[in-house]
Amino acid sequence: MENQLHEKFMRMAIELSEYNIKQGLGGPFGAVIVKDGVVIAGSANKVIPENDPTAHAEVSAIRLACTALGTYNLSGCEIYTSCEPCPMCLGAIYWARLDKIYYANTKADAADIGFDDHFIYNEIAFNMEDRKLPFVQLLRDEALPVFKQWGTAGLNNTHY
Repeated sequence: MENQLHEKFMRMAIELSEYNIKQGLGGPFGAVIVKDGVVIAGSANKVIPENDPTAHAEVSAIRLACTALGTYNLSGCEIYTSCEPCPMCLGAIYWARLDKIYYANTKADAADIGFDDHFIYNEIAFNMEDRKLPFVQLLRDEALPVFKQWGTAGLNNTHY
């Protein structure tokens, strides 16, 4: 019975991904966030219609779920996504504190249709000075006191 419920939610994510391409709205990705067996939010990829490179299905669903629940912490929720999350979405899932990820297609499947994130995974592993995108540190001495204020204000236990 539980497996049927997981499959139901995954089919919803897949349906969102299919609807997205049939409507010409963007990439074939969909995500659904569930809490206690109830769908809290669902979204397809919105990169093209919103002109927002961060509007992947998972990130868009996280934003909707956070709004619906009135929190930035989605502990107790699970995400069903039509494809293994890219590095950005994976980071967002961790930051949102989702309990589990269910996925259908793999990152290799995504690469086969032109959505290859391999270069990002490779770049993350390199030292900053060896990355293709230059990293330049500026004004750390001016920025560091703000971090210290955060720590002394007792807010640092939230990690947000």
